[in-house]
Amino acid sequence: MKKIVSPLMFAMALASAGTAMAQTAPAAPESSLSFNVGAVSEYRYRGYSQSRFDPAVQGGADYADKSGVYVGVWGSGIKWVKDGGGKSNMEVDIYGGYKFSVGDVAYDIGFLRYEYANNDLPVSANTNEFYGAVTMGPTTLKYSQSTGNLFGFAGSKGSSYVDLTANFDLGSGFTLTPHLGYQKVKGAGNGIYSYTDLALTVAKDLGNGLTASAALIGTDAKTGSYVSPAGKQLGKAGLVVGVKYAF
Repeated sequence: MKKIVSPLMFAMALASAGTAMAQTAPAAPESSLSFNVGAVSEYRYRGYSQSRFDPAVQGGADYADKSGVYVGVWGSGIKWVKDGGGKSNMEVDIYGGYKFSVGDVAYDIGFLRYEYANNDLPVSANTNEFYGAVTMGPTTLKYSQSTGNLFGFAGSKGSSYVDLTANFDLGSGFTLTPHLGYQKVKGAGNGIYSYTDLALTVAKDLGNGLTASAALIGTDAKTGSYVSPAGKQLGKAGLVVGVKYAF
């Protein structure tokens, strides 16, 4: 009897353990399609104002496949191309990539196209970049490199941007995001356009897909490198507030 009951109890224990493991196993990733729309007091990218300190409306769409592959599109109003003598008043970003994890480390590799329709500048503002990012805990290190000229700078193929960003959950729906970046613009005579940018962003999840944010942003861009037609330094420190709705 003892020899019969013991294997039976052992089998029942295994079955029970298997059920518990099934109940606690992480859910399989799912594909998703999401949209976002928002507005900011000014559009800043990599530290300097793209909208000449004026407000901008923005929006985009993202598809993330359960395999880790993703694609997306995002757009914003701009003024810097017109300031340079072109015609475009809109930036459209088209991107795609692949995200995966190994242990506790997450990786992201992809391609990003910045499109400025009818920009009509001596050197096209349209830019292509490959990027790769590594995330450990709250911190992400990202490297981007252009495959051709960068944002209208002649001879700037291979320019790069290094981005170190962290994201801290403060509780009650608040997050704190410090950022440090360095833009390297290659090419003869382009050294004046290389700079470091800093940002500190506080965001509040208001619920129902709505998020509000406030960011202190600035650069050490050299005087005269990034200026508006009125001579204002587009990389000077400033406060940017915004609101975004995701659905």
